[in-house]
Amino acid sequence: MSAAMPSVQMRAIQQQAWGGPEELKLVNIDRPAPLPTEVLVRVIAAGVNPVDIFTREGRAYMRALSLPHIPGWDVSGIVEAVGYGVTRFRVGDEVFGMPWFPRQAGAYAEYVTAPARHFALKPQKLSHLEAAALPLAGLTAWEMLHDVAHVKAGQRVLVNGGAGGVGHLAIQIGKSLGAWVIATARSEKHRLLRQWGADEVHDYTIADPAESIGDVDVVIELVGGETCVRLLKALRPGGLLVSAQAAWAPQLHTEAERLKVRASWYLVEPNGGALGILSTLVQSGRLTPHIDCTFPLAEAQAAQRFVASGRTIGKVVLTCQS
Repeated sequence: MSAAMPSVQMRAIQQQAWGGPEELKLVNIDRPAPLPTEVLVRVIAAGVNPVDIFTREGRAYMRALSLPHIPGWDVSGIVEAVGYGVTRFRVGDEVFGMPWFPRQAGAYAEYVTAPARHFALKPQKLSHLEAAALPLAGLTAWEMLHDVAHVKAGQRVLVNGGAGGVGHLAIQIGKSLGAWVIATARSEKHRLLRQWGADEVHDYTIADPAESIGDVDVVIELVGGETCVRLLKALRPGGLLVSAQAAWAPQLHTEAERLKVRASWYLVEPNGGALGILSTLVQSGRLTPHIDCTFPLAEAQAAQRFVASGRTIGKVVLTCQS
């Protein structure tokens, strides 16, 4: 009887208990193999997002996740193998994507497998580091502005948290849709907001945007809680607030009805077609992800601590190949 072939190993960050960043451990585990319709991607870089912290702490999407758990959803890398039926990509293609969300994608690893249609070809203008900063935040911004709010040219759009991962991309995408974009951030970040295309900038530490900004058609709300509810006041009658953090504002819809405005919750979904649109915006020079800093895969704990500090401008990225 012949001996079984040894499994191919890869490095990954694995979490075996919900809790703090100390629960993130660098391990060697079996490399996955693609099923039919899936691709195996060698991960060059992986984005780090606030949702990674929420899930690590056991505060979000627990019915979609289980332990042991490999964090992360943002991926940029190279197709190493394709499963039966895949026609979208070939071995050697450079791709980026946000697979499986909110189920485990396992982006903090040297390899991932996922449906081919959860990826798109990487924009040629971007490095893998830059491309890894784009999928989750870029899809969030695009889907909120285009798919939910149906933003049109000439509308006034308020982006709350304009210097963050989603916010800095929402400014650029809003401008690409022809909107007049108003963005909030601390004063020291205003130069960057204008560089990304914001028409107006406001320091939320000096004046409450809910009181100082008005007649807005669409609010892109990225903070949640009481801030989310207050920003309903910035809308014109019948205007729409779209919140990526509505789970932390249970009174949102009741208050919107009282103020005669509209509110919508929102959660990002994998969308290879929309990734292709983001790539087109990148190639045309209308969209550029901003990377604050990078960390090697082995320093995922430090990367998440930095994101959790709230000091991030744009995105934080892990480099996943040694």
